[in-house]
Amino acid sequence: MRWEKKGLIFRTDNNYPWMSHHACVPIADKIGENVLRIYFGPRDRNERTATTYIEVEADNPSHVLYVHDRPVLSPGRLGAFDDSGAMPSCLVTHESKRFLFYVGWNRGVTVPYRNAIGLAVSTDGGLTFERVFEGPIVDRTRLEPYFCASPFVIVDDGRWKLWYASATGFLVVNGKPEPVYQVKYAESADGVDWIRPNIVCLHYGFEGEANARPCVVKENGRYRMWYCFRGSHNYRTDKAQSYRIGYAESEDGIRWRRMDDQVGIDRSEQGWDSIMMEYPFVYEHRGLKYMLYNGNGFGETGIGYAVLMEDDRASC
Repeated sequence: MRWEKKGLIFRTDNNYPWMSHHACVPIADKIGENVLRIYFGPRDRNERTATTYIEVEADNPSHVLYVHDRPVLSPGRLGAFDDSGAMPSCLVTHESKRFLFYVGWNRGVTVPYRNAIGLAVSTDGGLTFERVFEGPIVDRTRLEPYFCASPFVIVDDGRWKLWYASATGFLVVNGKPEPVYQVKYAESADGVDWIRPNIVCLHYGFEGEANARPCVVKENGRYRMWYCFRGSHNYRTDKAQSYRIGYAESEDGIRWRRMDDQVGIDRSEQGWDSIMMEYPFVYEHRGLKYMLYNGNGFGETGIGYAVLMEDDRASC
């Protein structure tokens, strides 16, 4: 593959008190042939994450048409799993409703945070969302004792299929705990109650690796996944350890073959995505594949995009 970077789309800059900085984990939703809605997670001055959106020109996403003036999903009630943040991760349109699978998080004491997966539904085309439950739909269990995050869901052959990040522990690096996690798989009949046999999709490629934020496309009977991965030592500032984009393929959506060397996109030599690239979201428009992603600082420098110019994997 060969992706061509097109640059920044949007960066938050104290637009509102609840949109002080960061534009994390972008999601594309085509609301018309000419307009693309991009959901993302901004942070307020207290580092709490909400969900909101911008609208851009579909043929030229760098042209922002509208910046929404309120959250579509705010942090949860005090003491709930998402009282410190509700960050979007995946949007599924099903039977005229939009299902928003999001990451809820709490501040931690012994570790920085704890994540779980929540669900909110929109009946007005994605302008507002209501939580289905105050509690999470995917949380830690006997087999997954740390946290769950980064959900990506498709409805395929009558089944809801979920790929998500599951933490396998924390490493103490320079005196601070750093989480490690890997992409796993689950299934559901309704998108709410999930069968989770603890299936690992992306095995660790090196000591201290964390891989997350899968984006899955089913194409010609084959599953294709873009995701991000990093190391655990100084990954916020060290390019050798920081997030980059990976790629994998599968015949059944469960057993995956990592092909990171064929992803065809990497961090820039300088600029807003020179240290890290993470949280890819791949979608199609007018026969072309586009990728939304974040750069340095986990979305602090904004949302950018790239277009797939060559794809030898498409015919495989």
